[in-house]
Amino acid sequence: MSLYIMMSSLTDEGRKTVKSNPLRIKEVNKEVEAMGVKILAQYVTLGQYDFINVLEAPNNEIVSKVAIELGSRGTLQTNTLAALTLDDFIKALK
Repeated sequence: MSLYIMMSSLTDEGRKTVKSNPLRIKEVNKEVEAMGVKILAQYVTLGQYDFINVLEAPNNEIVSKVAIELGSRGTLQTNTLAALTLDDFIKALK
Protein backbone atom coordinates (compact mmCIF):
# COMPACT_ATOMS: atom_id res chain seq x y z
CA MET A 1 0.00 0.00 0.00
CA SER A 2 1.16 3.52 -0.78
CA LEU A 3 0.89 6.62 1.37
CA TYR A 4 -0.68 9.91 0.32
CA ILE A 5 -1.24 13.30 1.89
CA MET A 6 -4.52 14.86 0.78
CA MET A 7 -5.02 18.52 1.60
CA SER A 8 -8.57 19.81 1.19
CA SER A 9 -10.15 23.27 1.12
CA LEU A 10 -13.87 23.73 1.56
CA THR A 11 -15.77 25.78 -1.00
CA ASP A 12 -18.54 28.16 0.08
CA GLU A 13 -21.00 25.31 -0.46
CA GLY A 14 -18.83 22.95 1.57
CA ARG A 15 -18.68 25.38 4.49
CA LYS A 16 -22.48 25.62 4.46
CA THR A 17 -22.76 21.83 4.44
CA VAL A 18 -20.31 21.34 7.32
CA LYS A 19 -21.93 24.10 9.35
CA SER A 20 -25.42 22.63 8.99
CA ASN A 21 -24.30 18.97 9.29
CA PRO A 22 -20.83 18.52 10.85
CA LEU A 23 -21.27 14.73 10.88
CA ARG A 24 -21.23 14.84 7.07
CA ILE A 25 -17.44 14.73 7.36
CA LYS A 26 -17.62 11.24 8.90
CA GLU A 27 -20.10 10.14 6.23
CA VAL A 28 -17.67 11.23 3.52
CA ASN A 29 -14.87 9.33 5.31
CA LYS A 30 -16.95 6.14 5.04
CA GLU A 31 -17.50 6.81 1.32
CA VAL A 32 -13.75 7.29 0.80
CA GLU A 33 -12.98 4.04 2.62
CA ALA A 34 -15.61 2.23 0.51
CA MET A 35 -13.60 3.31 -2.56
CA GLY A 36 -10.58 1.42 -1.22
CA VAL A 37 -8.69 4.13 0.63
CA LYS A 38 -7.83 3.87 4.32
CA ILE A 39 -7.76 7.11 6.30
CA LEU A 40 -4.80 6.81 8.67
CA ALA A 41 -5.11 10.29 10.17
CA GLN A 42 -7.26 13.37 9.67
CA TYR A 43 -6.67 16.88 10.95
CA VAL A 44 -8.64 20.11 10.76
CA THR A 45 -6.21 22.94 10.08
CA LEU A 46 -6.15 26.71 9.91
CA GLY A 47 -4.69 28.42 6.87
CA GLN A 48 -4.72 27.51 3.21
CA TYR A 49 -6.22 24.05 3.81
CA ASP A 50 -9.16 23.10 6.01
CA PHE A 51 -8.25 19.39 6.29
CA ILE A 52 -5.06 17.36 6.05
CA ASN A 53 -5.55 13.63 5.60
CA VAL A 54 -2.96 10.87 5.66
CA LEU A 55 -4.21 8.11 3.39
CA GLU A 56 -3.17 4.61 2.45
CA ALA A 57 -4.23 3.26 -0.95
CA PRO A 58 -3.24 0.51 -3.35
CA ASN A 59 -2.23 2.89 -6.16
CA ASN A 60 -2.38 6.36 -7.72
CA GLU A 61 -5.45 5.48 -9.75
CA ILE A 62 -7.60 4.83 -6.67
CA VAL A 63 -6.49 8.06 -5.01
CA SER A 64 -7.15 9.96 -8.25
CA LYS A 65 -10.64 8.48 -8.37
CA VAL A 66 -11.30 9.64 -4.79
CA ALA A 67 -10.00 13.15 -5.53
CA ILE A 68 -12.17 13.46 -8.66
CA GLU A 69 -15.24 12.08 -6.88
CA LEU A 70 -14.88 14.46 -3.95
CA GLY A 71 -14.02 17.47 -6.11
CA SER A 72 -16.91 16.86 -8.51
CA ARG A 73 -19.38 17.48 -5.69
CA GLY A 74 -18.46 21.14 -5.57
CA THR A 75 -17.94 21.20 -1.81
CA LEU A 76 -14.16 21.01 -1.68
CA GLN A 77 -10.95 21.18 -3.66
CA THR A 78 -8.10 18.76 -3.08
CA ASN A 79 -4.34 18.73 -3.50
CA THR A 80 -2.80 15.29 -3.13
CA LEU A 81 0.83 14.29 -2.65
CA ALA A 82 2.36 10.82 -2.85
CA ALA A 83 4.43 10.20 0.28
CA LEU A 84 7.14 7.86 1.57
CA THR A 85 8.06 7.13 5.13
CA LEU A 86 11.55 8.30 6.03
CA ASP A 87 12.70 4.69 6.44
CA ASP A 88 11.38 3.73 2.98
CA PHE A 89 13.11 6.77 1.48
CA ILE A 90 16.45 5.85 3.08
CA LYS A 91 16.05 2.22 1.98
CA ALA A 92 15.42 3.35 -1.60
CA LEU A 93 18.68 5.33 -1.58
CA LYS A 94 20.80 2.34 -0.59
